[in-house]
Amino acid sequence: MPVTNRRWVLASRPDGKPSLDNFRLEDQELRDPGEHEVLVKGLYISVDPGMRSRLSGDSYAQALGIGETIEGAMIGTVKASNNERFKTGDLVMGGFGWQEYALSNGRGLAKLDASIFQPPLTVTAAIGVLGIPGLTAYFGLLDMAKPKEGETVLISSAAGPVGATAGQIARMKGCTVVGIAGSRDKCDYVTKELGFDRCFNYEEEKDLVAAIKQACPKGVDIYFDNVGGEMLDAAITNTNERARLIISGAVAEYNRPEPRGIRNTTRLITHRLRMEGLVVFDYFKQFPQAQAEMAGWIKSGKLKYTEDISEGIETTPEAFLGLFEGENHGRRLIKLG
Repeated sequence: MPVTNRRWVLASRPDGKPSLDNFRLEDQELRDPGEHEVLVKGLYISVDPGMRSRLSGDSYAQALGIGETIEGAMIGTVKASNNERFKTGDLVMGGFGWQEYALSNGRGLAKLDASIFQPPLTVTAAIGVLGIPGLTAYFGLLDMAKPKEGETVLISSAAGPVGATAGQIARMKGCTVVGIAGSRDKCDYVTKELGFDRCFNYEEEKDLVAAIKQACPKGVDIYFDNVGGEMLDAAITNTNERARLIISGAVAEYNRPEPRGIRNTTRLITHRLRMEGLVVFDYFKQFPQAQAEMAGWIKSGKLKYTEDISEGIETTPEAFLGLFEGENHGRRLIKLG
């Protein structure tokens, strides 16, 4: 029988920081699955700061259209299936966005082995530490930055899902890890629970260049950037020769009418710096191998993660907007009813 699906769509394009008026909750009747199709009932969906740019225009992918479902990942169960690859009750994952149900022809739909998700590994890890955030940290650090023992790794948004994972992997590689976060509680979390060597609260610092210099007295060999803007510029000023700057996100830039950009570009020449942007989908074929290794780290206690879960699809836009205020502590998800 057809089901009523609630979904959040783009109502209007944000001008600067998004507001609740840019989103609209709609009821939509979904037909029964057709040939080779499955109906998925969502359990959890994600809110992701990186999709902010697609609300306004083209980015790493085409701009989201007015009236289209807001992008995000979903974990769900198969409610009905006409696809030989999936049966009713299967636990699955796909990029179905901010909605309670989804119809799929099976493309991009991944079956999850429920037996894997035993404590301390939760099923939500599939769209968190073992999903795009964790994989971004894994490939950005190990494949692009290639850390060496004894190097100093500086990470912005250190308590977020990408930064927290990157920092722990850097520690496994024998690096000194310094975090930048937006509160003392978040700094305490990454140092006391995740093993970062140091962390400072940028909200308490008037001079970011001086703060980074004090936290990284030997200079910065790798900067894993999730923020951009002034923080990226301050990190560049503190780099050693042949430092690597991995640009994973730019949350400080997403809501600006005009990006601030970077200004200390001459250091890229004088210090032979390498700065490279990261889109994790370039590594898609390597995801299973990375996920298996990371799951092993979690089960052995080498890799920890935190999730920030809100209840009900109604809370989704507020949870998304809170990302730009630094409200979240860990991966922000929505538990559907």
